[in-house]
Amino acid sequence: MFRLDILPRLVRTHLAEVRKRAQSDAGYTTETIVVTALLAILALAVVGIIVAKVTAKANGINLG
Repeated sequence: MFRLDILPRLVRTHLAEVRKRAQSDAGYTTETIVVTALLAILALAVVGIIVAKVTAKANGINLG
């Protein structure tokens, strides 16, 4: 399973690489766009998992 504690480090590393390339290059490379898209998809998947777990817990609360 993917560890969420390394996600911020991955994002910071990626952003540092993008900034470095932006200073030396006029445009984004295909690799940068693909990595950014994958990180966005990963973030959406994580949010989806969290929402599903919270919803399941909330539905399991007995109010009666």
